[in-house]
Amino acid sequence: MAADGVGTKLVVEYEALRRREHELITKLLDVLPRIDNLPEDRVTQVRDALFHADNPFLIVCMGPFNSGKSSIINALLGEVALPVGPVPTTDRIVILRYGETSQRVRSGEYDTLFHPAPLLQKVSFVDTPGLESVFQKHEDTTRKFLHRADVVLLIMLATQAMTMHTFDYLRTLQEYGKTVILVLNQADLISEDEGKTVRDYVVEQIQSQLGYKPEVWLMSARRGAEARGEDGTIDRELWRDSGLGQIESYVDKQLGDVARLRQKLQTPLQIMQNVNQAALEAVRANQSALDQYQSIRQNLEQQLAAQKRDQDKIARETVEQVNAKFADASKRGGDAIRDIFKLGNALGSFGRGVMELVGLGRMARGKDGEYVKQVFERFRAFEPIDELPDVTDKMPPRLEGQDMQDIEALVKYGRREIDALPGGIRDKVIGDIKPPLKYERETLASIRPQLEALEQEARVVETSKLEQTVRNTLLYLGAWQVLMIVLLLFLIFGGAAFTPEQAGLRWGFFIAILGFMLLGFMLLPLRGRWLAGNHASRLDQIQARYVEILGKAADKQVNYGMQLRQDAVAPLTRLVEAQTGIQTGALQSLQEAQQEMVKIEGELAGLGKLNLFGLRG
Repeated sequence: MAADGVGTKLVVEYEALRRREHELITKLLDVLPRIDNLPEDRVTQVRDALFHADNPFLIVCMGPFNSGKSSIINALLGEVALPVGPVPTTDRIVILRYGETSQRVRSGEYDTLFHPAPLLQKVSFVDTPGLESVFQKHEDTTRKFLHRADVVLLIMLATQAMTMHTFDYLRTLQEYGKTVILVLNQADLISEDEGKTVRDYVVEQIQSQLGYKPEVWLMSARRGAEARGEDGTIDRELWRDSGLGQIESYVDKQLGDVARLRQKLQTPLQIMQNVNQAALEAVRANQSALDQYQSIRQNLEQQLAAQKRDQDKIARETVEQVNAKFADASKRGGDAIRDIFKLGNALGSFGRGVMELVGLGRMARGKDGEYVKQVFERFRAFEPIDELPDVTDKMPPRLEGQDMQDIEALVKYGRREIDALPGGIRDKVIGDIKPPLKYERETLASIRPQLEALEQEARVVETSKLEQTVRNTLLYLGAWQVLMIVLLLFLIFGGAAFTPEQAGLRWGFFIAILGFMLLGFMLLPLRGRWLAGNHASRLDQIQARYVEILGKAADKQVNYGMQLRQDAVAPLTRLVEAQTGIQTGALQSLQEAQQEMVKIEGELAGLGKLNLFGLRG
């Protein structure tokens, strides 16, 4: 019982290490094909290692068709897992592996049949197309698979034990260095003495022709199938007579041999170590190329950043010029308003106010009826506003011209860098580095109506509001001064209303009225400054809206131009990013794989060893 427990633990340890090797090989197969300058045969070696790790112990069944290969496997598994018949039924290699449910998976040159038979937890069988089949491709397929076998069962009929082809097969298997066991099937068709005679004859012929003494087993697939009852029980005597128990014993012996199990795991591990080291050397040799990729990326990023600053500068300069024009317009408009209400124009303003009172204001305002507009024109207050289109319309061609110039330079640089890459890397470039086929100008063109509306608002709305304000101011001034004049006339010509004793009071009223008249004139400049401030405030609001529209459009156009630059050199930048990622990721994966191999190698060295308590470590 103790021995059985130790053996079970050995199998568990073996299976755990085998699965770790399988996972590691799978990860390597994902990384290796992406490493430049790594020979393809290295990847092929790892694929072969995957097969070794994927199949813990592999018995390949070979022989002519209808020799009973599939029947023997079915008898070992206890049920019909493979088809049998008098004509070739196997046209592809089939690997039988353990699985919770029966499932056949087609992959490459062979199929994998998963089956829940307990024996498959210890060993995998391979059913091959029949040798000497009418289909030559069967034999070719089988020969390609031989190098993967741990042991080969060369199955033939006991009644047709040795042919010239049998010697050819054995010579080929000798070249592969495989352990070969001859299985003489249908031994139930001959007597026990005849079976012994056939066996001795086969051993003698092979020893004579090939120089070694083979192991020969007599078997009967039919008796093995009959030994298994429908309820799962086994007739031990019939099973022993079938000879199939020899295969089970052989498998148990192989799995109980620690050195053999260790070697089975050591083979794929050694392959991985060799390939991983070669891959690390290839990655490190590619480091100079990686440095070049990163230099290209940094150079492109710096160029794009500098070009973005240049484009932003053009937009910023345009906005600054717009602000300057609005500031100039605000100053000129303020000067015009203050001129209208300056003290030197007090009498003229009074006259226009009187004319507004009597309904003759239009005559005072001139032929177009807009006095403020006339003053604004005299001060050329709207001249900066009229110059705004010249300023803003220069920005689109400046941006476009800079875009085209920069893109042309980037295209030349990108093509030069690609031409300098090694051929193997250059072939990985997807797409062409070229300037755009068209340039979209709609963004800045579409805002022109909005800007024109604001320019018109600055010209018309401002003067309209000011015209009404000035008219009301002059009207109030005229009314006030007329009232003061009427009061003065009353004092001058209405002296009878005052007694001689009230002469001082009369002069007091006279002086007061003159003061109020003077105060009315003095308030004009104050009113002018207040209106000039309002005018500047309204222009500031228009300016803010104007600059906001222009700024957003400029930003959008600049970003569009930068996108054109990035699209032009995208094939190069994608290659740089991909190669950088591949190189960095591959190096990290290979280093991690190396660490895992060291761990597996250490545990593999301790496989099957006993510790102080008599247990395997």
